[in-house]
Amino acid sequence: MSARHQGLGGAPLGSDSPLFGGQGTSSADREVPATITRRGPIPPWDPRSDEYSSDSGTSEIESPEEAEAALAELRALLPADEAERSLDDWGRSERVISLVEPLLNFYYRHWFRVETSGIENIPSKGGALLVSNHSGALPPDAPMIMQAIRNEHSSPRPLYMLGENWFKGYPVVSMLANKIGLVPAHRENAQRLLHDEGRLAIVFPEGQKGSRKLYWQRYRLRRFGRGGFVRTAIRARVPIVPVALIGAEEAMPIFAHVPLLQKLTGLIYFPITPSFPHFGLAAPLMYMPAKFKIHFMKPIDMAEYPVETASDPARIQEIAERIRRGIQIELEEMLQDRESIWTG
Repeated sequence: MSARHQGLGGAPLGSDSPLFGGQGTSSADREVPATITRRGPIPPWDPRSDEYSSDSGTSEIESPEEAEAALAELRALLPADEAERSLDDWGRSERVISLVEPLLNFYYRHWFRVETSGIENIPSKGGALLVSNHSGALPPDAPMIMQAIRNEHSSPRPLYMLGENWFKGYPVVSMLANKIGLVPAHRENAQRLLHDEGRLAIVFPEGQKGSRKLYWQRYRLRRFGRGGFVRTAIRARVPIVPVALIGAEEAMPIFAHVPLLQKLTGLIYFPITPSFPHFGLAAPLMYMPAKFKIHFMKPIDMAEYPVETASDPARIQEIAERIRRGIQIELEEMLQDRESIWTG
C-alpha cells in the first residue's frame, strides 16, 4: 500500500492536505479524478427539485376537466367504504355499543329510571364539551349521560369521554372502555375531536377525586383541577355544556378505603361498598336502584374568549371555578327538590 493516503476517487492525500494540517490546494490546482471527469460536470444540487416528477414537463393540469379526471383516478386508489365496518378512528365500536345497549337501557329505563331535563341544550351539530360532576366507586354517570343523548335527544349523536390513562393497566376494562368511546384526555385528542371533527365529548374535571369520595362527602364538588377543560374549549372554539347529575352518589356509595389492600391489589383505590369486595367481579353490576336526574345546563359560549386567554392561568382558573360553582348550585337545588333517593 502506498505511503500516501488515497482520497475520494483515488486522489492522493499529501502532507499539504487540510486533514494533516496543511493549507490544501485550490480547486483549480487539484487534479480531478478520472472517474468523475468521464461523467461530465456535476450539476448543483437543488433542494426544491422533485426527483419523481416527469421530465417531459407535461404533468401539469391545464383544464378543470383534466383536474377532475386526475382526482377521480386518485380516489379510485382509496379503499372503498365498508358498510359493515363499525369501528372509527378512535376505537369506538358501534357494534359493541349495540351489544351492550340492552344492558345500558335496562339501567337507564328500569333500574335508575333516569329523568332528564335541558336535553335541548346539547347542540345537534358541531363540537361541544360537556362538563359534569363525578361520583360512585365505579361511576355510572358517563354511560347514563351517553344513553340520555341516544334516547332523548332529537338528533342523537355519539358521545366520547375524555378520561385518564389509568384504565390502560386493566385489560378487560381498557378494551371495553375504548370500544364505547373513552379517549385518553390529551390536548391533541381533544382538539381533533372537538374542533377538527366537530364531535361531542364529556369530561369530569374532578377526576379520581370525585369518584373516590366517601358517602358523607357526596355532592360536594372537588376542585376542577387546573382548568384544563377550559383551555381545551377555548382553543377548540366550542361551547361548554355544564351537566348536573344526582343519584350516582347513592348508586355505588363508598363507606371506606383500605390503603393496604389498594397497594396489594394494584387498584387505583380499594373501596368498601355495598357490593365490593364481598361480591368480587359481580360487584360492578350491583348498583343500588337510586333515582337518577340529569340536567343539561345552558351552554357557555367559549368562542367569546380570545385564544390568548388559554395562556392566562389566573383567568382560566377563574372561569373553571365559575363553572364548578354553577354546577354546585344546580346540584343543591336538585337535592332540595328531591323527596326520596329511590323515587325522586
